[in-house]
Amino acid sequence: MYGQTPLYWAAYNGHEEVVEVLLERSDVDPNLVDEFGRTPLSLAVQCNREGIVRILLKRSDVDPSPVDRRGRTPLSQAVESKHERIVRILLERSDVDPNAADGCGRTPLSLAANSGNKAIVGILLGRTDVNPNVADGRGRTPLSLAVGNGHEKVVGILLGRKDVNPNTVDEGGRTPLSLAARSGREGLVSTLLGRANPNTANEDGRTPLSLAAGSGHEGVVRILRGRKDVNPEQADKYGRTPLSWAARNGHGGIIRTLLERNSVNPGMADKYGRTPLLQAAENGHGGVVEVLLRRGDVDPNAADGRGRTPLSLAAKSGHEGVEDTARTEQRQPQHS
Repeated sequence: MYGQTPLYWAAYNGHEEVVEVLLERSDVDPNLVDEFGRTPLSLAVQCNREGIVRILLKRSDVDPSPVDRRGRTPLSQAVESKHERIVRILLERSDVDPNAADGCGRTPLSLAANSGNKAIVGILLGRTDVNPNVADGRGRTPLSLAVGNGHEKVVGILLGRKDVNPNTVDEGGRTPLSLAARSGREGLVSTLLGRANPNTANEDGRTPLSLAAGSGHEGVVRILRGRKDVNPEQADKYGRTPLSWAARNGHGGIIRTLLERNSVNPGMADKYGRTPLLQAAENGHGGVVEVLLRRGDVDPNAADGRGRTPLSLAAKSGHEGVEDTARTEQRQPQHS
C-alpha cells in the first residue's frame, strides 16, 4: 500500500529487531521510497525512532539525505518534528548538508527559527558550516521568520552573531524590523534597533514607523519616534507620511504622539493632495478630526487635487458628526 514495504512498517512502528532481520537480506532495499518520497530512514526520523535511525545509519548503503516530495531531508524532518537527539545524530555525519533547503527554500535553521526551537537553533549555529542568512523562496531569512512569529529568544540568539544581517528584505521588501513594527512587537523592535536600520522602506515605500502608525501600535510608535535617526515624515510612494496613515485609520493617540515632535508637519499632503485632516474626515474619524482642528496650524479648508475639502468629503461619505465638526471650524476665524 502506497509503496510501503515491510521494512518501512517496521521502522514506522519502532520494531528494531525486525528492522535488523530485514536488513540482513540482500534483496531488501533500505532506500526504497513510498509514493510520498519517504524512505524507512525518513519515517524513523519523523516518528522519533532514535534506535532505528542509528541502525539504519550504521549501514554504508543507506542514504542519510534522501529528499521526499516536499524537498525535505531527514535532517529537515527532524528539525520540523523537534526531535533534538536525532538532529544531533544526523549532524555527526560529514555527508549530511546542514544547509540543505526544502521545496520552499527553507533550511533546517529556518525551520527551527520559524518554530521558535531555541535548542535546535543553538545546535545548528554551533557549527561553522551553517549559513544563518539563507533566505527561503519568499526571501525570508531565519531572523525574519523568528521575528514574524514573535520568538524573542531565538531572535536574541541570532542577533548575537555578527554574521547575521538584520537588514535583509523579503519578497515584499520587508525587513525584520518592519515585520516587528507592523505586528506591534515592542520587545522585538527594541532588540532589533540595536543593529537594524530604522528607516528602511518596503516595496510600497513604508518605513517601520509608517507601518506601526497605520496599524495602531502606539507603543512601537513611541519607541521609534524617540530615536533621533528615525525620520518621522518619511513618505511612502503615494506621499503618505506616518501621520497620514494614523489619520487615515483613526489612531488619535498616535496622532498626538507623532505631533509631540515639532518637526512633524500636520498639514503635509500626499501625492493626491490629501492632508491628514482630509484622510480622517473621509473615513469618519471624528476624534482625529477634532485633534487636528484644535491646532492652529491645520487649514480646515485645504482641498485635495480634485478640489474636495474635509467638509465636502465628510458630507459625501455620510459622516454627520465629522461634517458638523468641520463646518463649525470652517466658520471660525483661523489662528494667526
